[in-house]
Amino acid sequence: MKALVVLAHPNADSYNRALAERACAGLRAAGHQPTLLDLYELGFRAAMSPDEHAAYHSGEPIIDPMVAEHVALLREAQILVFVYPTWWSTMPAMLKGWLERIMLPGVGFVFDEHGKVGPGLRHVRRIMGVSTYGSPHLYVWAVNDNGRRTITRALRLSSGLRARTSWLGLYAIDTATAEDRERFLARVERKARSL
Repeated sequence: MKALVVLAHPNADSYNRALAERACAGLRAAGHQPTLLDLYELGFRAAMSPDEHAAYHSGEPIIDPMVAEHVALLREAQILVFVYPTWWSTMPAMLKGWLERIMLPGVGFVFDEHGKVGPGLRHVRRIMGVSTYGSPHLYVWAVNDNGRRTITRALRLSSGLRARTSWLGLYAIDTATAEDRERFLARVERKARSL
């Protein structure tokens, strides 16, 4: 199956980059074909432009060539993997902007003949989220872990509830040892291999 791995971290040598690479390695080991989108490296623009906003409900919402390229990759993918650090209880603005600019009408959702909204990603079978957190698990739970909810609930609704979701989090990363980090890297690779 084709897999789309979306990474949102500004540092090219970050731990999150290592997590994304291990996820790709696990997917390849399972016989899947991963494509890694490093949003910062690609220079993806998170903010929707006024022209894009105007085109949003026009029937032709895709006006940026990079958005068109990412939409094409998304339409081919049966597996979606998101890797990012949790900041301020949610995903980085870069990833939130990617979702807003890519999950357009006709892509992330569709309308039927009565104007009722339905899922646009029915081809997606697995959704996996991987995040690092500065805070301990109990604190993250108390503030609702908004990024996780976006990936495992809101995005899953766009798949028509057929996709299975999984979540891997490394909590309290600031105090994690080298061994903790290596164990988590191995866990991410194992989980990706099982998708």
